[in-house]
Amino acid sequence: MQTEKVNVKVMGKNHLFNKGISLWEMSKAFSEYHYTPIVAATVNNDFKDIYTPIVEECSVEFFDLSTEHGFKVYQRSFLFIMIIAAKEIFPNGQVVSQHSLSKGLYCEFKLEYPLTEQDVKAVENRMREIVEADLPIEKRVVPTDEALALYEATGEIEKVRLLKQLNRKTVDMYWCGNGYGYHYFTMVPKTSYLKTFELMYYEPGMILRCPLQKEPDRLPPFVDMPKLAKVFLESERWAEIVECDTMGRLNEYVQTGDINNLILTAEALHEKKIAEIADYILCNLNRFKLVLVAGPSSSGKTTFIQRLSIQLKVLGIDTIKISLDDYFIDRDKRDDSNGAVDWESIDVIDVGLFNEHMKRLLEGEEIELPHFSFSTGMQVPSGRKVQMGKRKLIIIEGLHALNDRLTVSVPRFNKVKVHISPMTQIGVDSHSRIQTTDTRLIRRIVRDSQFRNRDALSTLQMWSSVMKGEQKYIFPYTEDADIMFNSALIYELAVLRDFAIPLLNAIGPEHPEYREAHRLVRFLSLIFPVTDAEIPLNSILREFIGKSCFFS
Repeated sequence: MQTEKVNVKVMGKNHLFNKGISLWEMSKAFSEYHYTPIVAATVNNDFKDIYTPIVEECSVEFFDLSTEHGFKVYQRSFLFIMIIAAKEIFPNGQVVSQHSLSKGLYCEFKLEYPLTEQDVKAVENRMREIVEADLPIEKRVVPTDEALALYEATGEIEKVRLLKQLNRKTVDMYWCGNGYGYHYFTMVPKTSYLKTFELMYYEPGMILRCPLQKEPDRLPPFVDMPKLAKVFLESERWAEIVECDTMGRLNEYVQTGDINNLILTAEALHEKKIAEIADYILCNLNRFKLVLVAGPSSSGKTTFIQRLSIQLKVLGIDTIKISLDDYFIDRDKRDDSNGAVDWESIDVIDVGLFNEHMKRLLEGEEIELPHFSFSTGMQVPSGRKVQMGKRKLIIIEGLHALNDRLTVSVPRFNKVKVHISPMTQIGVDSHSRIQTTDTRLIRRIVRDSQFRNRDALSTLQMWSSVMKGEQKYIFPYTEDADIMFNSALIYELAVLRDFAIPLLNAIGPEHPEYREAHRLVRFLSLIFPVTDAEIPLNSILREFIGKSCFFS
C-alpha cells in the first residue's frame, strides 16, 4: 500500500513528504541550509512544537540558533533543564526566573538558607549530565486536573493559581526524563542541543549564561551591571511586598475588586521615586547644570520629564526642557551617498550646534532653541528663547543623552545622568518571566495606533531595527547613569491588554509578523482586563493609552 503524501512549501518551493511526518524529521532535509541546528518551526506562520506531525498541505519555515525566534527557544530550553536539575538536587527549593542581566538570565533559588556558590555549581553539574544524556524534550497535552495535581503535590502555588484562573480543559506541558514544566512556548527537541552554557553565582541568586544570537557557539564575555541589578532587585522585592509578583496574583486583584488600590500604590511609588530624584538634584544644585535623560523606546521619557519638572518646581527650581530631536541635521546635509546612513546614530545630531548652545547657556547668554520640522526635514527657528538663572536647570531628553560625546563641552561634574526603562516586576509564574522588551513593544503598539496613525503590523515590522539601535546607542551607557528610574507599572498589562489584542488580531497569517502577534495575543490573554477609568491623568501609562494631562 502506497504511503500518502502531503505537499509542504519550504524556502519558497513545494516538497512532498509522507503524511504524518514530524517537523523535526522534516527539518533534517534542510539542515544543510543552516549553519546552526534547527530548533523551531512555524506552520502557516504559527509556531508549533518541533515534534508536531504534518497531515495537510501547508507552508513551513525553520529557525536555527542564529535567528531571533530560534534563539528565544534556545534560552527557554536552558531554563527548563536548569529548573529540572535544581529540583532533582534540592527537592524543597524553588527556582524563580527574574530578568535579563549582563547578557544572561538572572534567577533566584529559594532554599531554606542563603544560596551558595557550591549550590549553584551542583545545579550546573547536573545540567551538564542532562545535556550529555541526550534526552528528548517532549510536549504532551495534559488534562488540566492532572496538571493541577502535579503542581499541588510539589507546592508550586503560582502555577496552580494561574491554571485555575484560565479554566481550560487541557494544557500543553513539556517532559524531559522525569522532569516536567508548563512553559507556554516551544522547546528544542533534545537536551544535546544545549551544550554551551554557564550557571554563575551572582548574589543573592545566579545568572544562566548561554550564547548570543550573533555567536551561537560560544559564551559572550561577562560584563557586570551592578546598578541595573540593584534596580531590578528593588522592584522585585517591592512586587513581593505588595503580593503581586506573578500574573496569577495580578488576576486575583482584578477578581477581588482590589485592583484600584494596587493602581494607587503603584502610582504612589512612581511619585515617591520622582520626588526622591528631585531632592537629590536639589542637594547638588551647586554643581548640577544638566539633567540628561535617556532610555529605550516606550519608556515614558516625556511624561517622566514633565513630572520631574513639577517636582523640581515644588523645590523652587525652574527647568528648560530640550529634546534632542530638534537638533537633527537637515536631511539634505546628511551624508547618505552610499545609502547606508544609520538614522539613529549620534552623527545625525548637530552635536556642534548643541554644544555651542550648551556653552552659551551656561555662560548666561540667551539663545533661541531650534525646532526640527519632520515634514520638511529641516531645522527651523522655534521662536523659543531661553536663558539660565540661579535656580534653573536644563533637562535634555533623547536617544544619546547619556553619551558624553553629546555634551563634550560640559564637565561630568555638572551633569546628572538618568536612565529610564520599564523593568517589569511580575512574571507569568515563577518560571516564565515577562520580558521588559515585550512590555515596551505592547506600549509602543498601543501608542502608535493611538497617536501616530500606525497599525500594529507597521510597528512590528520596524521593532527589530528599533532594538538594534537601542543595543548600540543606549544600553552601552546604562551603567554610567547616576540614577535609574523603573517606569514599569505593576498593573499596566491588565490595562494595555484590551487596547493591544484587537490591533494584534488584525494581522493576518499571510504576514511574517503574524507569529509574533499571535505570541503576544496568547500571552496577553492570560491576563484579566482592567479599564483605564481609574488611571491618573499624569500616569506614565497615559502617554500610551491617551488622556494624559501633559499632552493636548
